[in-house]
Amino acid sequence: MNVADSEVVASILTETGYTITDTIEEAGLILINTCSIRENAETRVLNRLNTIGSIKRKRPGTIVGIIGCMAERLKEQLIETEKVVDIVVGPDAYRELPNLINGAEEGHKAVNVLLSREETYADISPVRMDKNGVTSFVSIMRGCNNMCAYCVVPYVRGAERSRNPESIVKEVKELLNKGYREVTLIGQNVDSYNWVGGEKHVHFPELLGNIASINPLLRVRFSTSHPKDISDALLHTMAGYDNICKHIHLPAQSGSSRILRLMNREYTREWYMDRVSAIRRIIPDCAISTDMIAGFCTETEEDHLQTLSLMEWAGFDFAYMFRYSERPGTKAARKYRDDVADEIKTRRLNEIIALQNRLSARSKRFDIGKVHLVLAEGTSKKSSDHLFGRNSQNKVVVFPKGNSVKGDYVKVLVEKSTSATLIGKVI
Repeated sequence: MNVADSEVVASILTETGYTITDTIEEAGLILINTCSIRENAETRVLNRLNTIGSIKRKRPGTIVGIIGCMAERLKEQLIETEKVVDIVVGPDAYRELPNLINGAEEGHKAVNVLLSREETYADISPVRMDKNGVTSFVSIMRGCNNMCAYCVVPYVRGAERSRNPESIVKEVKELLNKGYREVTLIGQNVDSYNWVGGEKHVHFPELLGNIASINPLLRVRFSTSHPKDISDALLHTMAGYDNICKHIHLPAQSGSSRILRLMNREYTREWYMDRVSAIRRIIPDCAISTDMIAGFCTETEEDHLQTLSLMEWAGFDFAYMFRYSERPGTKAARKYRDDVADEIKTRRLNEIIALQNRLSARSKRFDIGKVHLVLAEGTSKKSSDHLFGRNSQNKVVVFPKGNSVKGDYVKVLVEKSTSATLIGKVI
């Protein structure tokens, strides 16, 4: 989401005469796009401001801004405590950036963190900043209506609103015409995409099918799905198009129904297992990844063991795994005590990571001897003679370059694997 927001901001500013530089020392305007989901992310931003402070002391006219979720959460506090900061702008106020910057140049510090029920930036064609030229993110919605107890997103990004589907299709077609070969449709919960225009209703399965129909050479991914909302209709849409990648990120967060209830996730362990079973039934070759949180409030050893057993049962292909970090303002911070000791959180997280490493390695071993269609995304970091890309299941594949170039679809026979990578040869 932050990448997509940065591209929207870049578009707004380039339209008013700004240019982007890769060298921070050359910049007259420095914007830090922030995340508040975890405390570590905010800590890194504050550390970054120390470095930027030295730049500003050398060039006092440099304007420094904090944008995004951290801006929304801390608001005026950033201006008051971080003297290097000139402007603070929330996720729904990016259109005001040119005016706020002009004010800052005249010595007026400013904060605009007003949330909107309508803003989707649908009319803005984002400036692509990844330099990849092959894959890109396309935001289809903003905000979130799920009030998960641990999560700050609804408070800093506002209520859920879906973007006009015609603007999404237009953006994807523009990317295709520029040579991009893969798009990832992103939203806090893509399954709840629901655009209403007059009598017209568009839900996510229909939008996904419309995007896939643009061109069979365009790969389509999406993230993130919510277990309470993912439908059989979506799974059948995925199964019906070869160019919709066979990978679903389905955050579980815990394997314990008791903990899921405290988290306000609105599903049980059994519901989650039913959705995984539906994926396996309707899309047998689909990879499934997940998120897991270790040490949420009141989590017992039995709750933790249920998480491990769910992971083992599901056989996740990969996962994002974290220790619980209390975020100010959330329901968990207001209502529950963060009562799991740090050393227990760390031990449980390490057990989750160790299990997932085994599951990931096993998943990769199953691919040995199989041929995968890989979209080449660039040169391997370890060897200039090799390219890397991903298969439909979102697994990274490394292979000798040969005559292939970035942007090509390449058939690769997998010969060996690690827990993170498939390695093979072009056939």
